[in-house]
Formats: sequence, structure tokens, C-alpha cells
Amino acid sequence: MADEQANTVLYDVSEGLATITLNRPDAMNALNTAAKVALRDALLEAGADPAVRAVLLTATGRAFCVGQDLKEHVATLRATREAGDGNALSTVREHYNPIVRAITEMPKPVVAGVNGVAAGAGFGFALAADYRIVADTATFSTSFAGVALTADSGVSWTLPRLVGQTRAFELLVDPRPFSAQEAHELGLVNTVVPAAELAEAAGGGGGGGGGGG
Repeated sequence: MADEQANTVLYDVSEGLATITLNRPDAMNALNTAAKVALRDALLEAGADPAVRAVLLTATGRAFCVGQDLKEHVATLRATREAGDGNALSTVREHYNPIVRAITEMPKPVVAGVNGVAAGAGFGFALAADYRIVADTATFSTSFAGVALTADSGVSWTLPRLVGQTRAFELLVDPRPFSAQEAHELGLVNTVVPAAELAEAAGGGGGGGGGGG
């Protein structure tokens, strides 16, 4: 598990910047258990490290994060149902809530460098950051209603505070994809840059992902 966690999330500290990179590009950085544990632990490590003055959260490949790894989640639901275990959704308590708290309670600025699709929990992680700089090719979606789930990962708290309750409700019940430009117009992101310039603009050097596949 330790090796798998190390591969799913990359962690680097350079000149006071901790770059945390989701690294499951073939799965569009969907969050399996290993990735959730590694991301949670990396954020906590960055928050506690006095050498870290700021954090960049980004990803490799063509997606920032599409949220829960549904293949793993379905398998977990089946296993827990067969075992009569009622904790199939404990991942919200064990992983998603601690990840969002680690971002929002971080005593140093957190920048989300959104290189591609940000949906579901990935959208929530981006909204939890203090500053969002996104590739012009990025797209966003709340996605929760599309898989019959209520919003988690802080989205029900962050989204209405950024766009107001009326627009937040619209985006939650109609989880359509929308562009980086629309996200900027809605006030959800701070800066939109050409995809090829995202890593430099976000300050992550070569550690972050570009907009390409």
C-alpha cells in the first residue's frame, strides 16, 4: 500500500513551495483509497512542515481530478453489503472531510493549479483552495447528482459562498460540464491561462501537469 500511495500522489518541496501532484493520469486522477490516503497525508505533512510556506495542488495528465474512483467504490459497496457492514460510505469521514479540512485550515496559502477536468470531489478540492489558477482547456462539473449522491468534499459549503445559493443550486442539480472561462465569469476561479503555461504560472515548475494528454 505504501508504494501505491507514493505513486498516486507526488510530493516535492522546493524553495518553500510544497507541490502536491495527483498522479493517476490513466484514471483521470480518480480517487481510489490509496490516492485519498496519500493526498490527505501529503497535505497534513505540508501543513506541519515549517519549511513549507505555500502549497500547490495540481495533477498530471489531462484531468485535475474526476472525483471518486467509481469502480473501486462499487466493489466496496458490494463487499460491505455482502458482509452486512454499514460503513460503505465511511470514506467521506475518513478521507474527503480530512482532505478538505487540511486545505481550508492550512496556516499557509494553498493554490489549486487546475490542469484539466475537475469534477465531484476534485471540484471540491479546487474550491477549498485559497486561489485557483486554471488551464484554458479545463472543465468543471459538480457531478454528484449524476451518480445519485449529495455533495461532499465541502462543495455544499464553498459553492454557495462563491456564486450564491441560487446559482449553486442550479450547478448542483444540473451537473453539466462548464468551461474555464465560464468558471471565471461565475467567480469560481481567479486566473485562466493557456494550458502550456499553467505549470510556470502556478509556480510549480516542472512538477505539475499540463493540459495535454
